[in-house]
Amino acid sequence: MKLWAGRTDGVTSRLADDFNSSLPFDSRMYVQDITGSQAHAAMLGSCGILTQEEADTLIEGLQGILEDLNSGKLAFNMDCEDIHMFVEQELTQRLGDVGKKLHTARSRNDQVALDLRLYLRNQTDEITSLIRGLLEVLTEKAQTYKAAILPGYTHMQRAQPVTFGHHLMAYAMMLLRDLDRLSDCRKRINISPIGSCALAGTTYHTDRVMEANLLGFDDVCRNSMDGVSDRDFCIEFLSCLAVLMMHLSRFSEEVILWCSWEFRFVELSDAYTTGSSIMPQKKNPDMAELVRGKTGRVYGDLMGLLTTMKGLPLAYNKDMQEDKEGVFDACDTVQMCLKVFTEMLRGMQAKEENMLLAAQKGFINATDLADYLVRKGLPFRSAYKISGAIVADCMAKDLVLETYPLEDYRARSTLIESDVYQAVDLKTCVEKRISLGGTGIASVENQIAFVKSKLN
Repeated sequence: MKLWAGRTDGVTSRLADDFNSSLPFDSRMYVQDITGSQAHAAMLGSCGILTQEEADTLIEGLQGILEDLNSGKLAFNMDCEDIHMFVEQELTQRLGDVGKKLHTARSRNDQVALDLRLYLRNQTDEITSLIRGLLEVLTEKAQTYKAAILPGYTHMQRAQPVTFGHHLMAYAMMLLRDLDRLSDCRKRINISPIGSCALAGTTYHTDRVMEANLLGFDDVCRNSMDGVSDRDFCIEFLSCLAVLMMHLSRFSEEVILWCSWEFRFVELSDAYTTGSSIMPQKKNPDMAELVRGKTGRVYGDLMGLLTTMKGLPLAYNKDMQEDKEGVFDACDTVQMCLKVFTEMLRGMQAKEENMLLAAQKGFINATDLADYLVRKGLPFRSAYKISGAIVADCMAKDLVLETYPLEDYRARSTLIESDVYQAVDLKTCVEKRISLGGTGIASVENQIAFVKSKLN
């Protein structure tokens, strides 16, 4: 017999029960469900809706269920429809009629919204901690390679010289924004819906603010219909995770390119690569590829919930049971990706000689040659044209700007003198990028200090 039996006989087919049940996945919220119920019992006792003795009995009984679930002494009864009914049924079996009083002045509609907010608050904190851990490793790597020169790319073509530390810090800035987004999202998660009941509130004189305070919420939902039907906080949370995964995917793509034979810019630890079943020479960046691939999975979780919510009238609808599996999947996926990516990055070593060689052969100091001519008095467009002609001649003669003969330089422009070699030296090119946020070593050190200050 179902707890909601009354209007009907409460008897449904086994097929309908299996289709309707959410306990196989919402059981992971048992801590939040029991904690929320303890706060609810405390509020009912404080407001005189239950006696203090009844409230204390309920709180103690709930604590026993929590401890038994944590220890494994108690198993979930999968015949129950959801985590709320399981806890209430178990409590009633242990306490008798007093257990039936727990559900006074609330509904499963506001109860599930409460559980989900408590759960996502915890998950936000956990993911935030993992991002911070990744940022710590990222800044350590940037410090190590703050002077290592490699080509910077636009359109996947070698563009200008940068340092590897500078390149890594670009991802650090993305991750800082992810932290900001999650912090801001947490503010809207941390609003209590409990006391909204089914949709219209209750006739009991409850204290929603007290119950919210007991659970660490910042405020309460101000409209009971919105309180039970709002899933904006889930959608915003998934949106934050989707952006985070996009950043990890971009980073993964570069790692995959960098450790290819064509680039050979980095070497990944054997612990975070795999081999081939038939090609013994292979060392595959499978972890980075999986992070890149799982990004689509998190996008799907977001799109799934957006699609579920787009046509729902107020207030609660059973469709909203579909919110949890996608949210849980995204949480699990993102946390695993962050853990694996952090350790993969920790073991990554840069091949500085290969990076430098690629930079030298890419004529990525051509802009610096043009800037050199501008400082000598030429208009930029004229300098640009001369520099382009010199690059073309270098390519025809299999030379680079650093080895191009001075007489050939002067044949292009009498303004060019021997100091041109200092101007086009890649180390000089990097160090001259002195603008705020640039690739110069001092600038990279400032970026690292900025990120560390944010983490502190």
